[in-house]
Amino acid sequence: MHPGCRIDQVFLCRDPVDFRKSIGGLSVLVEQALGLDPFGSALYVFINRDRNKIKVLYWHRNGFCLWLKRLEAEKFAWPRDAGGATQGVTLQQFEWLLEGFDVWQKPPHKTLHFSSVS
Repeated sequence: MHPGCRIDQVFLCRDPVDFRKSIGGLSVLVEQALGLDPFGSALYVFINRDRNKIKVLYWHRNGFCLWLKRLEAEKFAWPRDAGGATQGVTLQQFEWLLEGFDVWQKPPHKTLHFSSVS
């Protein structure tokens, strides 16, 4: 979102939010409703009911930043599983989401961990 801004996590808020909310309302939502730290090195991503707008809130050094993307056609893919208030994704998955890919329909290959080759 901002060059030089360290991002360790991306949290998608599963439920649509009222897009009249701005920095104040969204930061309170992150802290109180989602139970997360709005000052952390994370992106907090919100979607509107029509799934054609995304707002991203994050803290950068000395203030909040708010970023908005509106699709003129199509809709954003969004997590369907009801497993908590947020869904964590990687930065790469978030970029794919912004490009229109459904990361839940075709997940990436699983990472394998081996202790030896023989």
